[in-house]
Amino acid sequence: MARTRFAPDRGLTTRMVATMILLALLYVVIVAAISVASGAWILGILIGLGVLWAQWYFSDKMALSAMRAREVSPSEDPALHAMIDRLCALADMPKPKVAVADTDLPNAFAAGRSPDRAVVCVTTGIRRRLNERELEAVLSHELSHVAHRDVLVMTIASVVGVMAGFITRYTLFFSAGRSRGNNNGAPVVLIVLLIAAVVYFVSFLLTRLLSRYRELAADRAGAILTGQPSALASALTKISGEMAKIPARDLRAAEPYNAFFFVPALTGKMDIAALFASHPRLERRLEQLDKISVELGRE
Repeated sequence: MARTRFAPDRGLTTRMVATMILLALLYVVIVAAISVASGAWILGILIGLGVLWAQWYFSDKMALSAMRAREVSPSEDPALHAMIDRLCALADMPKPKVAVADTDLPNAFAAGRSPDRAVVCVTTGIRRRLNERELEAVLSHELSHVAHRDVLVMTIASVVGVMAGFITRYTLFFSAGRSRGNNNGAPVVLIVLLIAAVVYFVSFLLTRLLSRYRELAADRAGAILTGQPSALASALTKISGEMAKIPARDLRAAEPYNAFFFVPALTGKMDIAALFASHPRLERRLEQLDKISVELGRE
């Protein structure tokens, strides 16, 4: 974790290290699968390293592009910059880039490969719905993701899923040509596809488990920094309620990025099980914030 005034979380650090070790093993497996599918180990290694580097280096730009957000300067949005300036000074951390996404979806997210190369983005929808205290609480939550470096871990973790999808499409596309006249080709293709499916599923579960814990850690760290857990609880309640009013089409478009959002974009359906949820239940988050209020009151 970066040295800031955000409350450290050993549980989050332990989970991030364990997740990265397991994902590294899965990454080796998927690179080997690419090598088998392509028939060339060098190609598999180059593709694997290339995708990993691109995801790491361009993570902030990719996130902004996906949400059609744009970076804003202090002269373009002085109020938003002033709020982030205050929080960064309070947390004693580098100021990230600031961006705004012109969408009615009420949300916010952080992205980037390091605290010095991070971006915090809010939507116009969340700014219309929250007051200044509530928005400041949300921004403190997002800045804690940057300080804890869990944004970087989630970004790298997503590479394994991307690679699993790539190897599946690559194998299906080229398997017909390679297996023509070769009866041994089909079993190899099936094995590679099975490996890709298992790797994708395991990486999906690992990132979801980490995602749920990191949201609780960010809620706690952000609320303690500002000393206003009630403002964050109010923001959570408002946004969760407003999400039902967003058109289903917009929610479906945003769902792939749920793990990075302050509040998940859901189309009204419940997750099959809590195991697959990207965020803790609202009640769990509010319960934690209530406990923090009590703790701060005693202090």
